[in-house]
Amino acid sequence: MKSTNNQQEFSPKFYARIGGFIYLIIIVAGLCGEMLIRTKLMVSGDAAATFQNIQASQFLWRIGIAGDLLMHIGDVFLMWIFYRLLRPVNKNLALLILLFNLVQTSVLVANKLNMLEPLFLLGDAEYLKAFSLQQLQSISYLSIKAHGFGFGNGLIFFGFVCLFEGYLIFKSGFLPKFIGILMQIAGLCYLINSFSLILAPDFASSLFPAILLPAFIAELSFCLWLIVKGVNVEKWKQLNQMS
Repeated sequence: MKSTNNQQEFSPKFYARIGGFIYLIIIVAGLCGEMLIRTKLMVSGDAAATFQNIQASQFLWRIGIAGDLLMHIGDVFLMWIFYRLLRPVNKNLALLILLFNLVQTSVLVANKLNMLEPLFLLGDAEYLKAFSLQQLQSISYLSIKAHGFGFGNGLIFFGFVCLFEGYLIFKSGFLPKFIGILMQIAGLCYLINSFSLILAPDFASSLFPAILLPAFIAELSFCLWLIVKGVNVEKWKQLNQMS
């Protein structure tokens, strides 16, 4: 009786729309953090200029880090919503998606330490006097570079999330098949981008940012569909009763 009540309390269309709004906020916040903060302060190949920009705009840099962490909090809520929505299609695969997503988010959260390190180097602690200004600038820039590769590592796991999620969406019947196909294409793009970054950085540079455009289109289409249309409730309930 308790499980029946729990199923009745879960409204798939309501939670789909909540998930869509959370997803949209994550996408917009991610773009703003990258385009309005990191791109503004980072000067490619110039450690000194990047160091000076962060020094002059330390609070803006901190806002970028805090914003990313808030996004990852949103990721946790989104994982739960997508797990509940997709579980009726295949509960084992939905659980696997959840686990891949947890690893991805954990990697990205831990990776934020690399973005904090430049702020540590801006202090006046006694131990920092062992380094010259040029050395501090180089270490700071290396930390930011490490963050970029750490982000790519996290997206490997997200690539598998998109592949499996796309498959469940395609098979679901309560979400459109084209969204499922788009999400699988997104997964392939994330995997190609991340593994290229590790195996062939020069090739990865030639692919970026075009390689991530299909992923952006897929994720934006998915979240907007959830907001505007939600899910086909009758088909979701039919699958849920069978599972």
